Formats: sequence, structure tokens, C-alpha cells
Amino acid sequence: MDLSTPFRGSAAVRAGATTRRRLDGPTFDRLGYDTYVAAATVLDLRGRATAAALAVPGSVVGGHAAADILGADCAPRNAIVELVVGRRRVRPRAGVRLRQDVLTDEEVTPYEGVTVTSPLRTMFDLACTLDHDEAVVAVDALAHRYRLDPGLLLAYPAARENPRGGRRFAAVVADADARAESRPETLARLLMRRAGLTPTPQLPVYDAWGVFVGRLDFAWEDCKLGGEYQGDHHRTDRDQWLRDASRTADFASCGWSILPITSDDVFRRPAEFVRRTRAAVDARRRELAARSR
Repeated sequence: MDLSTPFRGSAAVRAGATTRRRLDGPTFDRLGYDTYVAAATVLDLRGRATAAALAVPGSVVGGHAAADILGADCAPRNAIVELVVGRRRVRPRAGVRLRQDVLTDEEVTPYEGVTVTSPLRTMFDLACTLDHDEAVVAVDALAHRYRLDPGLLLAYPAARENPRGGRRFAAVVADADARAESRPETLARLLMRRAGLTPTPQLPVYDAWGVFVGRLDFAWEDCKLGGEYQGDHHRTDRDQWLRDASRTADFASCGWSILPITSDDVFRRPAEFVRRTRAAVDARRRELAARSR
């Protein structure tokens, strides 16, 4: 039994993993009713959600915490834990949002010791409640992780009970794309889309012999310009930097020019990023047009 993640004290005692006396001592931190973890453990969102769910028997983890537990990387670092508790009244808890809602059996799933909202229900909830861009990030992440069509949300039964939220997530679905592989990729795509620069996401590239070369994060196929998102580790990790250089050379051998996209472009200088991207696309099109004369 792993005592470095939140656990039921009574279950750990029954399993012989610890004793009641040790639970009350300095070896463990008490997180809530019959809920403990090894002392000094720093809990991430998944750990906080697990602890909250254990302390409220019968609850279901929802929202960003459910997405995180389900393996979709879309939650902000400070995301609050959301618990769905049915129609009952539950005492408020610090750092936990309690939601009174009744879920069907199809809308919940057991996952790694807790019960969470299903991927589709989690998509629906986040699409209805988050700001537009963050909602698209969440839908992209869950749709990509579980190979779901975002369009399924348009026919989701709960939409009929939430017309206001339904109008909001219709716009989210229109902007969502299950091919996105990260939050920065989604946000970069939204920036480009609003500027009228709409690349193809995750385009596979093959050489003249039909051998797979790589997959471009973004591609303007008409001018063979690719955009590649490079997080900070692409700069600080030498091995990753060498792999990036090799990939760029491979794409160049197939006639593709690569435009690097950084976190600063997306999060700090979006207007400059859009201007630079538009200039790169226009220049590439002029270059290929001149070659064809």
C-alpha cells in the first residue's frame, strides 16, 4: 500500500501497513476524516483531489481535477478541486468546490482508486464553465487523450438542461481540435485562427520515397511552411536541441521551411507572434511563386 499518496487510515490499518498509533503521530499528516498521507508530502492536483474524495465518501471528482486524473494535461497549477456530491448537503472544505449534481452511471468512471466524471462528461462540464480559450484547451486535451470527437458535445443530453451553457460550448466545439497535443499548441492555434492564419495541425510529412519523416505541429501545405512549438526544455536540454536540429534538417530535405514557436510567442508576445507568422507565410509564398516562374 502506497502511503505517499492519500489513503484511508482504517484501510491501511486493516492491511497491516501501519497502526492507529502511528497514524496519530508525526509519521503522517491528517488530511480529513480518516484520510492521511506520509508526513511532509507535497500534494499535486491529483493528490489533493484524491484526498478530498476520500474525505467525502460517495463523491465524484469533476472539473480540472478529473481531467488531470484521467491523464489530460490541461489544468492550471492552482486549479481548485471540484467534487460532485449529488443532492446532499456536505460541509464546505477549504480548497474544494462542492457541486450538487446528479450523474448517471455512464457519466462516472472509477480511476486509480477514486471515482471521476467520465471523459465526455468532464469535457462537457469544463466547456460550459471555463473562459473560452481555457475551455478549448480542456476539450482538446481530453479529446486527444481519449480519441473523442468534440462534436459529440453538441448532442450531449445534459445540454438540453443547460441552454445558456450550451450556447457557450457550441463556440468551444467550433474551435476545438482533437489533434492538438498540448496547451501551448491549442493557444497558438487559436491566436493564428483569429488572425486568419489557419494551419493544418499535426501534419505527417513523408520523403520522396514515402518514408515517414515527422509530424509538424502546424503546417501551411500550400507553401510548405511548418510551425514547431518548442518549450523551454527544447532550449535547456542539449539532447532535445540536437533532436530538433536533426528534425529541421529532415524537413528541409523534403522542401519544408520551419518556423519555431516559443512559449514567449504564445504567452508574452502574442501580437508580435501573429505579425511574424503572417510575414513568414507571405514570404514563403512569394519565394515559391518566384521559383515556379
